[in-house]
Amino acid sequence: MTLIGKQITISVLSFFLLAALLIVGYVESRNRATGHKEKIIVSKDNRNCVECHSEAGNARSAVAQWKESRHAVKGVGCLECHGAEESDIDQFEHYKHMIATIVSPKDCSKCHQKEYDQFQRSHHAQAGKILGSLDNVLAEVVEGNNLGNAAAVSGCWQCHGSKVEFVKDSNGSIMKDKNGIPVIDPKTWPNTGIGRINPDGSLGSCAACHNRHYFSVAQAREPDDCGKCHLGPDHPQYEIYRESKHGINFIAHKDEMNLKAKPWVVGEDYVAAPTCATCHMSATPNQEITHDVGERISWTLRPPISEKIDAKDIKAGIETIPWAKRRSNMQDVCHQCHSKQYVSDFYSQYDNLVTLYNEKFGTPATKLFKKLRSTGLITADINFDDKIEWTYFFLWHHEGRRARMGASMMGPDYTQWHGMYEVANNFYSEFVPEVKELIENGKHNGKQEAASQVEELLVSILESDNHKWFIGKMDPGEKQARKENLENFKKRYSQ
Repeated sequence: MTLIGKQITISVLSFFLLAALLIVGYVESRNRATGHKEKIIVSKDNRNCVECHSEAGNARSAVAQWKESRHAVKGVGCLECHGAEESDIDQFEHYKHMIATIVSPKDCSKCHQKEYDQFQRSHHAQAGKILGSLDNVLAEVVEGNNLGNAAAVSGCWQCHGSKVEFVKDSNGSIMKDKNGIPVIDPKTWPNTGIGRINPDGSLGSCAACHNRHYFSVAQAREPDDCGKCHLGPDHPQYEIYRESKHGINFIAHKDEMNLKAKPWVVGEDYVAAPTCATCHMSATPNQEITHDVGERISWTLRPPISEKIDAKDIKAGIETIPWAKRRSNMQDVCHQCHSKQYVSDFYSQYDNLVTLYNEKFGTPATKLFKKLRSTGLITADINFDDKIEWTYFFLWHHEGRRARMGASMMGPDYTQWHGMYEVANNFYSEFVPEVKELIENGKHNGKQEAASQVEELLVSILESDNHKWFIGKMDPGEKQARKENLENFKKRYSQ
């Protein structure tokens, strides 16, 4: 074949390929516009499952939901997800098929390997680590008892995840019910916590975001989807989002969000507003979708003192994505709607708030708290038996988080009145007076040296520029400026 002939052949093939793609795109677009439903595919092996479970009282809704899913039109049915190997700890025989009760991310990885790998390295997958945290001490010990840890089971674990375990007999063997189904410990199941620890060693639950059996991407893109866990006094991201201009725009223009689109690229498939998924996971013209929610986060806002997100990994010698790269990833999302100047200035405001919290309250309070413990003025081996432990916990775990998270997501009320105001109120009216009381108690109970060490630290903190106003040592020039501002304020509102 001549060179010209080859070129003509390639051109013809390219034409037909382009035409095929356009036809597929047109059909999919027409189907969406007309509400046409694609035909579902039920394999021979799955037919009995679908027929039996379509009967009333037999998980009927699961089949109905599945029939509306992308899985159904792709021929991914019951056995593709629930089918088990004989070696699986949760397997049982069901009408000549090996079935697993728990569908784990590892099971999903048979088709979604990339998403699985991203998720397993993510902060979401590590959420089950709460099982050893102060939060869990509160739920299990302070709030709960040794009869089942009901507060943790029905509260903390439903978001963070449980470690799925099985009931065993006196010989250590897994017990089975009359149908031969392994009996899962009811303390640990049902559970769709994002950091669930599964029997096969995988972490998480895909159904935490992609509710079974629809597994809808549109639903996973809804802010309400994240709101199951990301709300409340210590992590109110959902409420902050609703307060922000982003959330206001989403509510006002939800019908323009094209939530079912694939791949759902911001600035192309939708322009009205970002959702949680937009910023933390979804595609931009320059980035693919990711299931590692930490790839675009540069600060950690969870602990008593914020650090750059890669700080702990660097200290531990673990290779990780540098914080600057993560910030660049997030800024790429921002740039789809905002100018570079706007984004740069926002990050300056955000960084300044985090630094203010760290330097003025988080770091001093943490130093004082650790000094009280190390000197023996409060017990170090029992959590929450001293009043100041509750005060300190509230300062960073509730109030400090709200302030930092509010600034990160443009929620002014959470930054100020639910955040920094509460932090300051706690620090000056509760935490510092309680430190002083413990110092006096130490002086009168034979712990003079310990009391002196804590007192020296407290004095140095209160005499610093951040706190000297509290002990009447504000700079005279600043004091006079404040006085003049107050007089002008009164004059303006008295007219």
